[in-house]
Amino acid sequence: MQRNYHRWHSPSLGRDMELLVFGHAGAPVIVFPTSHGRFHEFEERGMVAALGDQIEKGWFQLYCVDSVFGESWYNYTRDTDTRMWREEQYEHYLLTELLPLIRQLNPNPYLIATGCSFGASEAVIFALRHPGVVNRVLGLSGLYDMRRFFSTYTQGLYFHNPVDFVPNLNDAWTLDRLRSTDIILVTGRDDPNAWSNELLSSQLWEKEVGNALRLWDGWCHDWPYWAEMLKRYIGGHD
Repeated sequence: MQRNYHRWHSPSLGRDMELLVFGHAGAPVIVFPTSHGRFHEFEERGMVAALGDQIEKGWFQLYCVDSVFGESWYNYTRDTDTRMWREEQYEHYLLTELLPLIRQLNPNPYLIATGCSFGASEAVIFALRHPGVVNRVLGLSGLYDMRRFFSTYTQGLYFHNPVDFVPNLNDAWTLDRLRSTDIILVTGRDDPNAWSNELLSSQLWEKEVGNALRLWDGWCHDWPYWAEMLKRYIGGHD
């Protein structure tokens, strides 16, 4: 399996960013780490190995990115809008730095985004906020109401909080692109955040945005479960 390391100074973020790329061809997959994870987490937790056969066959190429979660969502020393501005800068990095690299390395136009736990939240938020960029998003045990991380609610948080902004999506261009996106939300029935998956799924259906909500028996908020979920749904829902 091809494995390549990339690092550069990000103009969007004002600091170095790193990532690992696994595979030689196939649909590119942006992989977001968990809340305190790094770009090498997916490999270290056995998730790359779980997809090893499909990666070797050239079905998927993983782009395991780093995050700035500690500077945005989890930066409790700063006010809400400052943290959300850092998230905006991170999305700018993804759109203007990461995506051009993906297009340079891989001609396959079908883009997938995924992640586990907070990585799932980031993947789904990115897909919903930038309709038409991601063709399939697979959220594994994500949380989609982010208000618990903030003491002050602002407009900046609203625009990054799926269960708040999705009900107010009315633009035809946006909805048409989301309706053509394969949205898959997977979590355990006993996961404390399962309710937010069910709520977001119902909100999307109310907008006629189809999605697959898959509730597994039990808690399922751990790497062995995520490996099974990834293998089952990376190619689309059942």
